[in-house]
Amino acid sequence: MRKGLSLEKVQKLKPAFDPEGSTTAGNASQISDGAAATLLMKRSEAQRRGLPILGTFRSFSAVGVDPSIMGIGPAVAIPEAVKAAGLQTSDIDLFEINEAFASQAFYSCKKLGLDLGRVNVNGGAIALGHPLGCTGARCTATLLHEMRKRGSKYGVVSMCIGSGMGAAAVFERE
Repeated sequence: MRKGLSLEKVQKLKPAFDPEGSTTAGNASQISDGAAATLLMKRSEAQRRGLPILGTFRSFSAVGVDPSIMGIGPAVAIPEAVKAAGLQTSDIDLFEINEAFASQAFYSCKKLGLDLGRVNVNGGAIALGHPLGCTGARCTATLLHEMRKRGSKYGVVSMCIGSGMGAAAVFERE
């Protein structure tokens, strides 16, 4: 947490987009530098090379939503990806939902009835930063390592995408 920051100071911040809005610099992610690389391959190839298998990519969903309501894509993409994996939302142990803004991430969690104790357990983009261009890789790496640490079986990565879209992927650890 930033030195000298308090709840009282954050509550006094002015809205960023709409004078009557609730999104401020205190509940929005900062754009930060970041880089990531991922390696996705067949299990047989990873085994041949002696590489660790962090997880199995089970399903993916990309959806379109009303572009006038920024950030609601995860609320629609997550159920589609989970269904494509043959699972139910209740089967998922951990969720890594990129939170450009607290309000949009919270909306998705509330809409889906997610246990907040299983969402962004290491902090989301507000805490860790929002490195444009590597968000998916950062979220996936965070999720897979936390799944290993906790012994979790299923996890979901999701994010909103500008212009009214959302994406989600389901991963499994063995």
